[in-house]
Amino acid sequence: MKLAALFSDHAVLQQGLSVPVWGWTKPNMHVRVRLGEWAAESMSAMDGRFLVRLPPLKAGGPYDLKVDAVGKRTREQAVVRDVWVGEVWVASGQSNMEFTVAACGEAGEKEIRKGNLPGLRMITIPRLALAGRQSDVEAAWRPATPETLGEFSAVGHYFARRLHEELGVPVGIINTSWGGTIVEAWTSREALVQNPDTCAEVHRYEATTHAPHYWRDASGDARPDPRTRALPPDPGNRGFGRGWAKPDFADQSWPTMALPQTWQSAGHNYSGVFWFRLAVEVPAAWAGRDLALRIGAVDKQDTTYFNGVKVGGLGEDLQEQFWNVPRDYRVPGRQVKAGRNVIAVRAFSFIYGGGMIGPADKMSLGPADGKGRPLPLAGDWRYQEEHNLGLTVIPSIVGPGNPNSPYMLFDNMIAPLLPYAIRGAIWYQGESNAGNAAKYCGMQTAMIRDWRRAWGQGDFPFLFVQLANFTQPQPYQPASTWAALREAQTQTLAEPATGMAVIVDIGDAADIHPKNKWDVGGRLAQWALTRTYGRPGVPSGPLYAGLTVEGDRIRLHFNHVGRGLVAKRGALKTFVIADASRAFRPATAVIDGATVVVSHPDVAAPVAVRYAWADNPEGCNLYNADGLPASPFRTDTW
Repeated sequence: MKLAALFSDHAVLQQGLSVPVWGWTKPNMHVRVRLGEWAAESMSAMDGRFLVRLPPLKAGGPYDLKVDAVGKRTREQAVVRDVWVGEVWVASGQSNMEFTVAACGEAGEKEIRKGNLPGLRMITIPRLALAGRQSDVEAAWRPATPETLGEFSAVGHYFARRLHEELGVPVGIINTSWGGTIVEAWTSREALVQNPDTCAEVHRYEATTHAPHYWRDASGDARPDPRTRALPPDPGNRGFGRGWAKPDFADQSWPTMALPQTWQSAGHNYSGVFWFRLAVEVPAAWAGRDLALRIGAVDKQDTTYFNGVKVGGLGEDLQEQFWNVPRDYRVPGRQVKAGRNVIAVRAFSFIYGGGMIGPADKMSLGPADGKGRPLPLAGDWRYQEEHNLGLTVIPSIVGPGNPNSPYMLFDNMIAPLLPYAIRGAIWYQGESNAGNAAKYCGMQTAMIRDWRRAWGQGDFPFLFVQLANFTQPQPYQPASTWAALREAQTQTLAEPATGMAVIVDIGDAADIHPKNKWDVGGRLAQWALTRTYGRPGVPSGPLYAGLTVEGDRIRLHFNHVGRGLVAKRGALKTFVIADASRAFRPATAVIDGATVVVSHPDVAAPVAVRYAWADNPEGCNLYNADGLPASPFRTDTW
């Protein structure tokens, strides 16, 4: 018997809803599922798959989830330990959702140090772009501890933490995200072909990827990964033959690199293979004992040696899903001696960054039984280039391996989750679609409806993050693509049970990945608490609701004013006003009760106002008294 990966030890199940439990056993088996006082039964199908729905559950735990399958001559059982019932949310999108707690700088380090939070759990779905719709994944639930928390999605974690504190129940996050991806990739084929904006692209994609020549190389031989036309393969492990893994190899002439970091950030701007070596002094008490070797994440693939013997490795061919997975290998005691021991890591990367990228707190060597203080491994390592594969450009080949192919991520990273019972979804994406703002509202709305159809739970809450402020600050930018994308995101609120976190005040002009994820998760949780869970308060900052022209001025009306409108840091800024000429001028804006009155002495007959209309609107400062910022907006459609 095999249960779906979502049913692993430490899982969180959704309270208050029927809970599907599924997996695979032999055909035509009687299947019984038990969790505490609850039980349900069904039969496995001809292919062995089964799905049993437990009745609505009450928050609590821990429980053992027991699944028994009984046939005429066969009995099988699976048991999942430490299962809790609480709230479950999917967290998805691109790199800002993928962004980990460990990457949040000092704030992340503090969170990790106090991170023993057993009521918070996360399962991170591996990044896959394989052909065909997948039925399962290789992943497992992990409680929030100082050892695991650094690898959690920061937005997902901070969202969950606020819910946990307010609701007092366990919270589980299913993190399924991939940096640099577009909304079309997260939408099913069934939905894309129903949308006039994406249907033609699906047919072009399939005409390309289903053509016989697509799957063959120049010699006519079949190839499983079409990207081999554009991406360099591993040329072979020449370093091992040169003795680079051996403890007695003379590496004194090799330069040093401070790890963790990519080799690109150290000045080697190309793809290839690099070796890294570090000599460590092992205490005499550790000799002959199994050790836990933790070298952090290796972007993309690694082969790791201890005293010349391979002890681990992840990735083959052109697999890239392990690029940010911390390596944790066991060194057999027979390889461990007192005094000088040598760790050697062969790192291969065929695109984007490459190297030993940490984080530093995930790099250590210590007794596998935990009895002994680990030795830190971050710092200067010897390194040598084995292969320079040149500056690899991003392949334009659609299909397997390219996450931005139509419906690719739905098939690989959403379909295996269905129909796991959830309360809702949080979504942080849009940067990769900023050049197509005019169609984004329709595409995001189609994806929301698609997920709701696929999950079969009705209109579950779908909360998303509006784009942050980014690039050079400007008070007004008429052709701002990010402002237009924010408008498209705001328009998506017309879809039932949707919500939006506005973060135009906490971005970073120089970094598309701002480190303040605490407020992002908190603002998403604010909408969930007030709208999904019925807690008092406003769900967000002010949202533009309409205008009234009053002679030579315009009065703006808002939703979610709460306890009143506030101008932070002086007079209101970034308001512009125009008459029928469509020439916008910097405006005077004044709060009047629950409204804002906008005017300019040279605009006698105003017709339109814009607020914070720029990629990074400099000085935008309209808030409500709850400290939540107003969303950028325009009253025109010019």
